[in-house]
Amino acid sequence: MNEFKRIVVKIGSNVLARADGTLDITRISALVDQITSLHASGIEVIMVTSGAVASGRSEMKGLVSRHLDSVSQRQLYSAVGQAKLINRYYEFFRDHGIVCGQILTTKENFATRESYLNQKHCMDVMLNQGVIPVINENDTISVTELMFTDNDELSGLIASMMDAQALIILSNIDGVFDGNPADSASRLIPEISATSRIKAESFVQPQKSSFGRGGMATKYAVSRKLANEGIAVFIANGKRDDILLDVLSGRREVPFTLFKPSSHPVSGVKKWIAHSEDFAKGEIHINECVYKVLLSPSPVSLLPVGVTKVVGDFEKGDIVRIIAPDGSPIGVGRAAVDSRHAAEVAGQQGGKPIIHYNYLYMD
Repeated sequence: MNEFKRIVVKIGSNVLARADGTLDITRISALVDQITSLHASGIEVIMVTSGAVASGRSEMKGLVSRHLDSVSQRQLYSAVGQAKLINRYYEFFRDHGIVCGQILTTKENFATRESYLNQKHCMDVMLNQGVIPVINENDTISVTELMFTDNDELSGLIASMMDAQALIILSNIDGVFDGNPADSASRLIPEISATSRIKAESFVQPQKSSFGRGGMATKYAVSRKLANEGIAVFIANGKRDDILLDVLSGRREVPFTLFKPSSHPVSGVKKWIAHSEDFAKGEIHINECVYKVLLSPSPVSLLPVGVTKVVGDFEKGDIVRIIAPDGSPIGVGRAAVDSRHAAEVAGQQGGKPIIHYNYLYMD
């Protein structure tokens, strides 16, 4: 377990909830026991936990007006359930003499470099003082289209932001299968490399979980991106006893899927850029020659000569998408110029980079 000094543990709704939607207090206690053991061994643990909405729904069962729409219900369940959930974690950690602290965040908090670093600073302070951060999306206000796909996406952002060496995603299945997990003919895929070209749609099931918003497709996408950044990702069954300890001990008789990290990790600012695609203000379309150059292992900047079209209205410092000749997005970057200037110099020889390679992330 000494291989990792800092990890993120994401606990899904289906791990924490029983079939009737109520919180599984025994499971929460067991997970806290495992995290306490990791904490005692010197590993810094950051938790990303689902379960607030499911917890609130069970608490308010039979008490909610029929006239509430789905958005209002989600806000209500989250507000009630979050208090209930964090109280459970607080009590269980306190029994071990450990303090935990709650952080509620939204996707907008990752939009600018300043707010991104403010969150990072808060969590660094907590970890330095021996406090375990317990993070969840603030569902009371995250009710627009700018929501996290689910807490798998949030956990990936946190792992990347906090320079974790590993992310462990706990679900109610054993990992990634080569078919439907319910099919006896399907087999667990124990290991996926960062350079693997396996197409997720060929085996990842689109179904979402019973109580959460997520599914294996999101887990797979998040895991691949983090592995490319140099972060190991494990997908395992959180309902198995001692699963965290077994995974980090490398016990392969216990089923789980490991996404092996790349041996070429990226910088902190590139990690932020990599996860900022949803905040892109425009597009830079490139020609075939530059497309091939950008996908090469060598670090190169995006120069005006390779640009065929500029789409959108963006300022210097905004995030923009890089679009291949076939129209597919292949990366994101931080613009070194505004959209007006980029359009003026597009296709010209010479000139300063439109995106410097230090601020360019290719998928």
